[in-house]
Amino acid sequence: MKKMLISLLFAAVVTSLFSFSPIGGEGFEILLNNNVIMQRFGEKKMNEVQSIHLTLQQANQPVTVNYHHCGKVAKNRIIRLKNRQGKMVKEWRFADAATAVAAMTCQVKDILHANKGKEGTFNLFYTSSELPTGRLLSLVVVSQNTLAVNK
Repeated sequence: MKKMLISLLFAAVVTSLFSFSPIGGEGFEILLNNNVIMQRFGEKKMNEVQSIHLTLQQANQPVTVNYHHCGKVAKNRIIRLKNRQGKMVKEWRFADAATAVAAMTCQVKDILHANKGKEGTFNLFYTSSELPTGRLLSLVVVSQNTLAVNK
């Protein structure tokens, strides 16, 4: 009887711990100049699309995407910038990840040059072997004078 009670108590503790700590969930984060400006984890949050705003003043700053594939190592990682009509304007290909989360970095100036210095809004997509249909990560608003980073 005592062993059974201890087993039930252990099962209850383990179950409660796993309910508060997601193990290997899918998600992503976007960093601007090594500062997190957007983070999405969990099924509901992954489908929320928000905007990031980039300006000429940020041209020399890096933009980094970290994508989490439920603890899996990603292969054939691609970040694509598409215009509002869905036409690809820029693509970055990254080596297969060595760890479950590996940074994918480009420069703000690369994004600005993709639209030939004009203002506009783009879609930032991610695809990999683990996510072949891709995922819309964010809208990217390119502006000459907007100072907002995240809305």
